[in-house]
Amino acid sequence: FDLQLWNNYFHLAVAFITQDSLQLENFSHAKYNKIQNKYGDMRRLIGFAIRDMWYKLGQNKICFIPGMVGPILEMTLIPEVELRKATIPIFFDMMLCEYQRTGEFRKFENEIILKLDHEVEGGRGDEHYMQLFESILLECACQYPNIHNLVESFVSLVKGLLEKLLDYRTVMNDESKDNRMSCTVNLL
Repeated sequence: FDLQLWNNYFHLAVAFITQDSLQLENFSHAKYNKIQNKYGDMRRLIGFAIRDMWYKLGQNKICFIPGMVGPILEMTLIPEVELRKATIPIFFDMMLCEYQRTGEFRKFENEIILKLDHEVEGGRGDEHYMQLFESILLECACQYPNIHNLVESFVSLVKGLLEKLLDYRTVMNDESKDNRMSCTVNLL
């Protein structure tokens, strides 16, 4: 097992699918259709490959926690529903790996909160992502009663933070300074 090789693979793959030239939702409808018809959405293909490779790491997954939390988060925030559905479960697997090793998943939790703040401030994330994140993680947790309550608390924490960050991002474009200050206080 070559940690650096796998690390390079994951970072390269995430960099590929998050590059601006592949963000189809930013293109005109005509350009979007032309690219979809000719090439399909390459982000989905690479995202599925990342997911498949993640699950093949076996006991070596722990070596990538918390280091890969940020890149995986960046990938799951791409507004492509099937990609999100396929890759959000990686987060649960990360939590489970850390929990089985240490009895908690604090490193994962701290890292995702830190990275989520940065990504939403950068314009990524939406209400749909928040709903998918919640439903997928809670559904995964149902199969593991010993960790279910911890996951439920974590999801509640992240959902609350995401709501506040999305509100903050919306209000920053608002003219009212009172609204901005109120939202900033809520976020803090």
